[in-house]
Amino acid sequence: MSPKTFRFDLAKIRPWLTTIAIIWILGIVGLGWLVKSVLILIGLIFLLPVLAFLGFSWWLRRNLIQDKCPVCHYEFAGLNQTQLQCPNCGERLLVEHRHFNRVTPPGTIEVQAVEVPSNSED
Repeated sequence: MSPKTFRFDLAKIRPWLTTIAIIWILGIVGLGWLVKSVLILIGLIFLLPVLAFLGFSWWLRRNLIQDKCPVCHYEFAGLNQTQLQCPNCGERLLVEHRHFNRVTPPGTIEVQAVEVPSNSED
């Protein structure tokens, strides 16, 4: 093996050695708490976005509802406990108990129209 393969490049190692020396000196002087708090802040900077993403995806799985419009049977998504409008027919809907319900004034009775064929003999 040649000595060139084990040659250290001091310019690449110098920043790391300086950082380690500063941390070591701060620990000796009694400012180790400062080093620990900086390391905790750096850890939080990397950890908080991951936790926020996981929390938001959990919340979205619990609150995003996929259902059909009770009027036109168009399937789309909405958030639980919100009021929205069907993108197909424009009917105002309320998302309750993981289903879409029509928003109707109190006292309104829902009826289902049924077509009856006529038996006229012409």
